[in-house]
Amino acid sequence: MSFIGGNDGLLDNINSPDDLHGLSIGQLEALAKELRQRIIQTVAKTGGHLAPSLGVVELTIALHYVFNAPRDKIIWDVGHQAYAHKLITGRRDQFHTLRTYGGLSGFPKRSESPYDTFDTGHSSTSISAGLGISTGKALKGEKDKVVAVIGDGSMTAGMAFEGLNQAGETEKDLIVVLNDNAMSIAPNVGAFSSFLSRKMTGRRFVGLKRDLENFIRSFPGVGENILNLVRKSEDSFITFFTPGMLFEAFKFQYMGPIRGHRLQELIEALTNAKNLNGPVLVHVLTVKGKGYPPAEKDPAHFHGVGSFEIPTGTPLKHKPKSPPSYTDVFGKTMVELGRKNNKIFAITAAMPEGTGLTGFSEAYPERFLDVGIAEQHAVTFAAGLATEGFRPVVAIYSTFLQRAFDQIVHDVCMPNLPVVFAIDRGGLVGEDGPTHHGHFDITYLRSLPNITLMAPKDENELRHMIYTALEHPGPVAIRYPRGNGLGVVCDPELKAIAIGEAEVIKDGGEILIIALGNCVQPSLEAAEELEKEGRSVAVVNCRFVKPLDKRLADMAARIGRVLVVEENIRQGGLGSAFLEMLNDNGIEGVHIRRIGLPDKFIEHGPAGLLREKYGLDAEGIVQKARELL
Repeated sequence: MSFIGGNDGLLDNINSPDDLHGLSIGQLEALAKELRQRIIQTVAKTGGHLAPSLGVVELTIALHYVFNAPRDKIIWDVGHQAYAHKLITGRRDQFHTLRTYGGLSGFPKRSESPYDTFDTGHSSTSISAGLGISTGKALKGEKDKVVAVIGDGSMTAGMAFEGLNQAGETEKDLIVVLNDNAMSIAPNVGAFSSFLSRKMTGRRFVGLKRDLENFIRSFPGVGENILNLVRKSEDSFITFFTPGMLFEAFKFQYMGPIRGHRLQELIEALTNAKNLNGPVLVHVLTVKGKGYPPAEKDPAHFHGVGSFEIPTGTPLKHKPKSPPSYTDVFGKTMVELGRKNNKIFAITAAMPEGTGLTGFSEAYPERFLDVGIAEQHAVTFAAGLATEGFRPVVAIYSTFLQRAFDQIVHDVCMPNLPVVFAIDRGGLVGEDGPTHHGHFDITYLRSLPNITLMAPKDENELRHMIYTALEHPGPVAIRYPRGNGLGVVCDPELKAIAIGEAEVIKDGGEILIIALGNCVQPSLEAAEELEKEGRSVAVVNCRFVKPLDKRLADMAARIGRVLVVEENIRQGGLGSAFLEMLNDNGIEGVHIRRIGLPDKFIEHGPAGLLREKYGLDAEGIVQKARELL
């Protein structure tokens, strides 16, 4: 298959799923090749979730061939596998704008198309949402079908089983398509993954079935009668030898496993499921990255990628001399500290590579656990470890840690257990957009008693903060951004930072800039620009959101003008904390401006562009300072 050049024109005539119905199976197979080619060509330029979308091309075609969307509702769990869905639901001509600022979202979005049933971006929501939609349709007397497409990785989350349990009990019409490719982002883990691996490949099952039929036919006189009886029991036979026994226990009618890249088989299976009443589960076996050899070989890497060379899959942006990422610095520091302290235990939720813990997992496998897509379990598991004297470090992206808020409150902060939260992707993350920006963590964590919350200005400070957190006797959260550090020289020896102590980088008399995390560097640049204009500017690296350094109140009272800069929503963030501190200390007459993100879900686009738009770059800080002065 060629990945460069045009296409043979089938896709250009697909303006809606209705256009699929006039195509033969052979034409549908040709369309699948075109869809893969278009997805590869586009993602090579824009970046995106390549391997998940390549793995469900035939499944997407079959779903839209059998069901009547948008009347029938198709819900894509997580949604990063919906590129083929976008291409055949009227967005072909806009597909080149995928994940670009002002262009198509990388995830299903109801405001983008009536074919996008549910806004997604976090995993394991599809069954619950589908059951809600199905219940609503039943109450309205509508007979349309509802299909929830969920991956085997997403099925490891408790929410998926909560949905299965309720769906089976209510007996509502709901078709769950289990897309089983043995992967989430990293390879799947846990007992459920092992259970699903007991699958009979098409060749093995067909061979077993043929041998059994021949054996039964050999019985003189009664062979055909027995064979007819066996055929009637075939569903039970399949269920016994496959994971169907689990789903049957949830009162789902189980179908499968189905070969997920055979359109004829998929269409037949989905048609049969459509004609059944009550909850049905269709188990489909797919290959993540199907049709693009580099993605098939390394589906974890190609789960989400930047731009790349199509022939080889090599990333286009080579920056061998660029500073290491915050993620890499965190991972290497964990390995270093793990060597000195055998009580350190690292935990992640299906993202050992994404959180930088691959090295730790290889060096200390007995002190590492990937819990799968189960953030709630990860946090409470860590709390349990902490009660036994261990120092658990839970490394999770900011946007995914939201899923475990109750566990942070109830199981970690309330008993004041020494669990460290390494919060990667704090702030704006770029093209993945509103479901993945980590701009709420300061707000939702700052309100919790007992927690210490900090953010480093650079990669060297991150190292010291990890050390500090592991020395602290209570819960600690460190949030740091996506991307490369500043390239500063890292200290060879790690040292503890005094809890709650800000760093006064430079003093001044006309305006005080209090900055947090990755906002410190642009604040320093802004101060240099203002000083060229003759202004006297103080800059403080706040470091700690909780507890706040009480000296900041005195500085504010002395200088009289304060600019607080943070990459978090303004509501409940660092700026709010500072206002509260001034009020609690009875300090009045200080003129304050807060620079942060507005009360909205931030759109997708390059992180630098978004920072410029919302005034978080040096120029934006200079402008606000001028207004305040």
